[in-house]
Amino acid sequence: MTSTRLSYLEALAALESRGRFGIRLGLARTRALLAGLDHPERSFRGALIAGTNGKGSVLALMGSALAAAGYKVGETPKPHLVTYRERLQINGRPVDPETFARLASRVVDIADRVARRHGDPTEFELLTAITFLWFAEAGIDLAVVEVGLGGRLDATHAWDGGVAVVTNVTLDHTDRLGATVEAIAHEKAAIIMRGDRAVTGAWGSALDVIERRSRRVAAPLVVTPPAPLRAVGRDGIEVELGRLGRVRVGLRGRHQAANVAVADAALDALESAGIARVPDEARRTGYETVRWPGRLELVEVPAGVAPGSGASSPRGATPPRGSASPRSAAPAAAGREVLLDGAHNPAGAASLAEALDDMARFLRLGRPTLILAIMADKDVDGVIRALAGSTLLRDARVICTAPAGGRALAADLLAARWASLAGRAAEAVAEPAAALDAALEEGTGPVVVAGSLYLVGAARAILVSDPILQPDPPVPDTEATP
Repeated sequence: MTSTRLSYLEALAALESRGRFGIRLGLARTRALLAGLDHPERSFRGALIAGTNGKGSVLALMGSALAAAGYKVGETPKPHLVTYRERLQINGRPVDPETFARLASRVVDIADRVARRHGDPTEFELLTAITFLWFAEAGIDLAVVEVGLGGRLDATHAWDGGVAVVTNVTLDHTDRLGATVEAIAHEKAAIIMRGDRAVTGAWGSALDVIERRSRRVAAPLVVTPPAPLRAVGRDGIEVELGRLGRVRVGLRGRHQAANVAVADAALDALESAGIARVPDEARRTGYETVRWPGRLELVEVPAGVAPGSGASSPRGATPPRGSASPRSAAPAAAGREVLLDGAHNPAGAASLAEALDDMARFLRLGRPTLILAIMADKDVDGVIRALAGSTLLRDARVICTAPAGGRALAADLLAARWASLAGRAAEAVAEPAAALDAALEEGTGPVVVAGSLYLVGAARAILVSDPILQPDPPVPDTEATP
C-alpha cells in the first residue's frame, strides 16, 4: 500500500535526491525493490543489451522493427536528454507525467524499507524498478532493455529476458569495469545467462571472453560482423543485410552498419527463443523509419529565428512511431544546420568524425563550428584526438563549454586541452546556451554539438520544439530551504 502520493515535480525531486548516492554497482537493492513490487519483471521477456557503444542504436532499431510488426514493446533508452520519462517508452512514446509520478510514489515507499537492510537504492535502481513496474502494468508484449553500466552488477541485470546482446567492447568506465578490454568484456558478457540466446558484434580478445561465457552457460551465440555498406546519404545509410538484401537505415553514420546487423541478429534470436517474430517487411519498415534523438540528429534552424523560439525545423526529431519525419534530398536554401551527437568516448568520437566527413558533401557550405563539452571523468584526450582527426573539422571554429551538474571539465580547461592536442585555438564559453548563441550568430556552415549527451540534451531543448520530449521542469533546491 502506498502511503505517499507524489506530484510529478516531487517525484523528480525524490529521484534527483538519490543522485547523491552516486553509482553503486550491485543487484541486492534492485532485487529487493522488485520483490517488494511482486516481481513485475517476471511478466515479460525480451532482450537485454550491453556494450560500450551502439546499445541505444540497437535498441532503437529493434524497437522500431518490433513496433512495425505490431508488437507492444517496452524500451529503455538512456541516458535521457531532457526528461526522465525518456527512459520509459512503449512503442517510442514516453510514459506520461501522471503515471510516472504514481509509479515513483510506490517505488519510493518500498525504497525506504529496502534501505534499512540493503542501503539506500540509487537513482538508477529506482528508475529500473519504475520502468519494470510500468511495463508490467501496461501489459507489453516484450521489452528491449539497455544496460546502464557494465552488465554483471548493473540494476537491469536483475531481469533476464531470454536474449542477451553485447554490441561491442572498448575501453570506457575503466574506473569501475576494469583497465583492460578483457576485464570490461567479462563484466558485459555476464548478462548471458543459462538458457539465453546470445548475439554479439564484438571482436578480438573481447569476443574470446564472450565466447567463453556462452560456452560456460550453454547459451547459443551468434557473432555478427557489420553489414556490407552500400551507400551513405544525408539522412541515413544503405546496407546489404542477409536475406533482406539492400536495406535503408534511417540512422546516420557508417558505424550503423554494425548496429543494424546486431539488431537483425537479435530479432532472429527473439524468434528462436519463441518471444517474437518480425517478418522481413516489418524489419525493412522499422529500419528505415527508426529515430534516435541526439545521436547524429540533424536539426535545421531557419534564418532569422532565435534559438528556443519553437520555430526551428527539426530534421530527424522524434515523430510518433510509424509516421514519417520530413526528408529532403538537399538542404534548405537558408538557415543553419545543427548536428547533435553525444560522442562521449573515443570510439564514439571516432565514429562521429568519420560520419562528418561522409556527410560533408551534403551539408551547407561555410566554415563549420564545433561546440564541445566532455565530462572530466571521461577520456578527454582520446575524444579530442578523434574529433581533431575529422577533415570537416580541420579548420572549424571550436567553442568549449560545460553543462550544469559539476561533472564536466571546465570550459577554459577544455579549450586549453584542445589547443594543446589539436594544435588549433578554441574559445571558452561557460554556459551551453551562450555557446549555442555564439555559434549561430556567426557564419553559414554546420554547427556540430558533441562530446556529452548532457550538452546535446541542453542544446536540443533549446533548438527543438518536440511535443513528445518536453523538458522536465527545474527541481527546487530543497536543501537550501530552512
